[in-house]
Amino acid sequence: MDFLTLFLIYLCFVLAVTALLCLCSGRKESFLTRSVNRASQVLSLVIPTQLQRVTHRALHRLFHTRNCLFVVLHVALQAAVFGEYTWEVFVYCWELQFHILLLLLPYLLLAGNVGCFLLCSQANPGIVTKSNAASLVKIYAYDGVLFQKGLVCPTCTMEKPARSKHCSVCRTCVHRFDHHCVWVNNCIGASNAGVFLLYLLSLTATAGAIAAVTAAFLIQVLLLSNIMHGTYLDAQGQEHAVEIPFLVQHLFLTFPRIVFMLGFVILLTLVLGGYCSFSLYLALTNQTTNEWCKSRRFGGSPRLPSQPHDRPLIYKNIYSKGIWRNLKEVFNPPRVLEKKKK
Repeated sequence: MDFLTLFLIYLCFVLAVTALLCLCSGRKESFLTRSVNRASQVLSLVIPTQLQRVTHRALHRLFHTRNCLFVVLHVALQAAVFGEYTWEVFVYCWELQFHILLLLLPYLLLAGNVGCFLLCSQANPGIVTKSNAASLVKIYAYDGVLFQKGLVCPTCTMEKPARSKHCSVCRTCVHRFDHHCVWVNNCIGASNAGVFLLYLLSLTATAGAIAAVTAAFLIQVLLLSNIMHGTYLDAQGQEHAVEIPFLVQHLFLTFPRIVFMLGFVILLTLVLGGYCSFSLYLALTNQTTNEWCKSRRFGGSPRLPSQPHDRPLIYKNIYSKGIWRNLKEVFNPPRVLEKKKK
């Protein structure tokens, strides 16, 4: 089996696993969840109890408490990619007289991405407190399906505004809760949803720009070496025309770190591009990730006024106001101005 076939199998496997995780994430009792639970039950028979407790505590601290591990990993990955881009790709492209603006584009996008990251991670996502809960209740109506009027958060001991949710990681209720993002170590809510969307777009654009410049450099190398139009001898001494697997293997042996980085940023661009498309869809339809996941348990058709209450509830998104108004609401969330006392 040649090098390109192995690489494509690896790429397809990673993409398939990522797609499976995305598809199953919104289901309460998904096939993936059941499979993991069954696997855990089987492994518990052979793994020592003490090791199980340590692993459970480590996973709980990693995914259910606020920590900076994923932020450090995020910074380390960016540093590794830009380090390789700067010390090899940039230098080689400069020698090949690539346009300076093309070479500097990833750095410009990185600056915007870092700014969005800092704003998103440090911003108040829209924490519901006892002082602002009464005003936040007036912003969104209760749809009667996902959000019921009069419900009290048992942890925060106050009425939950519509579209809010208690985050078990941050231990606070968040207005227009979307999800808790471990990569920015913060909740995504009404106050930072717009910045988070810009963060995703800039991160995807950064990875795409690095992939484009690196791919252009490797193609230029092949063109200058004239290897694309030549032949090569195999181990048996037989002559063959140059094909794509040989070109990829030749580049990997010549520039192993650059090719590995290119494969990583291409995969990252595909994954982030899919997530960006999903996030943009949610923004244009005025939905949150929390609402989208919960709505999958209900139908998507509007509930008829004459429908008996003893029938299963059917979900309808009552918060959508049109594409442009929905997008505007993400970047400029509605607020209730309190009247000043005379």
